Amino acid sequence: MPAAMAGGAAGGDGGGRSLDCRSFWKAGASEGRSAPVREFHDALETGDFDRARVHPKFLHTNATSHKWAFGAISELLDNAVDEICNGATFIKVDKSTNVKDNSPMLVFQDNGGGMDPEGVRHCMSLGFSTKKSKTTIGQYGNGFKTSTMRLGADAMVFTRAIRESNVTLSIGLLSYTYLRRTMKDDIVVPMLDFEVKDGQIVPLVYGSQGDWDSSLKIILDWSPFSSKEELLQQFEDMDSHGTKVVIYNLWMNDDGLLELDFDDDEEDILLRDQGQNSGASTKIQKEIIQQHISHRLRFSLRAYSSILYLRKFENFQIILRGKPVEQINIANELKFKKVVTYKPQVSHDSQVVSVKVDIGFAKEAPVLGIFGINVYHKNRLIMPFWKVLQEASSRGRSVIGVLEANFIEPAHDKQDFERTPLFIRLEAKLKQIIVDYWKEKCHLIGYQPIDPKLRSQYKAALKDSGGPGAKIRHEASTSQKTGGHLSNLLPQTYDDVAALRLTANRAGSALHSSGQAQEDSMDSAGLEEDLVDIGSQGVLDPNLNEKLSEENLVLFTRREGLRQRDTQLKQTIGELEHELEETKRRCSELAAELQLRRSQQQRYM
Repeated sequence: MPAAMAGGAAGGDGGGRSLDCRSFWKAGASEGRSAPVREFHDALETGDFDRARVHPKFLHTNATSHKWAFGAISELLDNAVDEICNGATFIKVDKSTNVKDNSPMLVFQDNGGGMDPEGVRHCMSLGFSTKKSKTTIGQYGNGFKTSTMRLGADAMVFTRAIRESNVTLSIGLLSYTYLRRTMKDDIVVPMLDFEVKDGQIVPLVYGSQGDWDSSLKIILDWSPFSSKEELLQQFEDMDSHGTKVVIYNLWMNDDGLLELDFDDDEEDILLRDQGQNSGASTKIQKEIIQQHISHRLRFSLRAYSSILYLRKFENFQIILRGKPVEQINIANELKFKKVVTYKPQVSHDSQVVSVKVDIGFAKEAPVLGIFGINVYHKNRLIMPFWKVLQEASSRGRSVIGVLEANFIEPAHDKQDFERTPLFIRLEAKLKQIIVDYWKEKCHLIGYQPIDPKLRSQYKAALKDSGGPGAKIRHEASTSQKTGGHLSNLLPQTYDDVAALRLTANRAGSALHSSGQAQEDSMDSAGLEEDLVDIGSQGVLDPNLNEKLSEENLVLFTRREGLRQRDTQLKQTIGELEHELEETKRRCSELAAELQLRRSQQQRYM
């Protein structure tokens, strides 16, 4: 480290050292005093103006690309996933405590290949990336800076690497607090390097010993650690290689509370100001929606990270607060699933790209109207439950899709795509796919068929059916409709109501011959926007009332509870059967032992 970098660091305990403004969206607007004029003269004399300068405020401006804290966290998860090729088997995300001021810290730790001294300097530099592979998620060389600075004002990196039998340990400090409080007009990143020789950790000095000592002083003054020994203790829980990122002085909201909530759930990290409005109309519906992944991912890191990667890892885990995250493949959760092939025209001279779109109804359909397309890029979720169709439309209700769109590039924050012509064509195609699927399948979850011929068969089936269906018709005939059609919902499947089961059998047979033709046409259809009608057709059957909807929600909740109870009972039965087998085995052993003793006793008599 150049000696000039050590200037301005105050001594003493750094426990109270934080920015005056702890709200992320306001921190960049806070003004500090300008650097002393003498500092510019010193820089000019040493030739420091021969290079471009980056003001510390750029760290904050750069981090505003992340509108969402979970988007920043996912960047750090991506870095660990990219290390799978170097042997990484886990990434741990947990809370720790800054012993200087007892404030919480966010810690990420993986057992990937780690970084040597040169690599950690590239990591802490702006816009530098060595990731050129077509399979790695990171590529811009900016994710570490934007993500850490979005989560907190300060971050430290501890990394251990083995390169050609040389074992190195490196420590870097990226501190917005230090830069602003010491009035720096350039980004200064103090770093320390060590190497392991004969089993001993010794300093690795690239410049002068004075530079190394200055960097150590800055880090101890402005980090949660008070001594070199405490710094080296951070490597004790690492394997032979890996990286640990510690983020502290975490940002707060406008109420002075941490954005990240570590207290409400000991096995999760929550976003404090998210997920309040579920959009449900009834208390029961609200309770069910709040448990759905499409709602929970907005505020639960465990829920969001469970669907963050499309393909399940074979030998890698995301361990959140000591408990592994269970990966969920949304496509496997769909019912009446269909695979549609889309061949986008990427460019005139490129080879043909073929994209598979998994589309189907949510397993809760039609009890809940959850819908949207989940778009991944290189295995990473970019847009969760993207509402391609208008939210107020009946068509597409409960339809969920999944696709991996590697033919378009995501925005830098990896939470969206730029609205290029290629993306606009994809959006139009997805609208068409959803509408075509709805026309073909909506009767399977209790909506009127769109086709007039199938609709007449649907009504005839309801008229001819008896038993529970008759009761439904009687209740429906006296019910009051809302806005020309009923606002809520049918049983989850036809197995719940006999009349709907009969309808499915009749309408399903009529659709069998036309369904294949529709599927073939769906694969080869064009991108004409006028084919996408998002009208109010496909409404629920007018002979079903809102009272039935409420009852169905109750039954759905009860059924989920019974399923959980059934699972617990099966587990208990399995444990009892195992215990019974053990008891039988023990009885057999005792019987054999008793018989042996009797034989021996008779022999002596």
